[in-house]
Amino acid sequence: MSGVGKKVADVAFKASKSIDWDGMAKMIVTDEARKEFSSLRRAFEEVNSTLQTKFSQEPEPIDWEYYRKGLGSRIVDSYKEYYESVEIPKFVDKTTPEYKPKFDALLVELKEAEQKSLKESERLEKEIAEVQELKKKLSTMTADEYFEKHPELKKKFDDEIRNDYWGY
Repeated sequence: MSGVGKKVADVAFKASKSIDWDGMAKMIVTDEARKEFSSLRRAFEEVNSTLQTKFSQEPEPIDWEYYRKGLGSRIVDSYKEYYESVEIPKFVDKTTPEYKPKFDALLVELKEAEQKSLKESERLEKEIAEVQELKKKLSTMTADEYFEKHPELKKKFDDEIRNDYWGY
């Protein structure tokens, strides 16, 4: 197996182990997104499987003697010489070092955005609970009970009454 092919297969295998497919699936809310996600996962697994099977096997050695019998030794020796002189250049990754800091910065930004989102979600859930509670009590609630929960509105109305401002 060529060194580059083996490296590609190893990287793909490691990448597949580090992906939290179930965690990502839990975050998806729409049916269309679920379909797209399962399609992405299936495509990824097909490519990964192909890489594992295709690049993880060593190529079968060439039976030079078999070809010598059919073609003659001079031409086969020539091909063998050319075959053995081929050197596959070693892959040198110049892209990853360039983009790694940018990617790491984006990961930090992502974590910060996630924390903000979680805090905002928590705040909104509390607000929803308060509104639902208020909705249940609204038909039997008195103005005094409402103003107990919202003293700023009581102050505003009291100021308007004191200043003889009746809204028109």
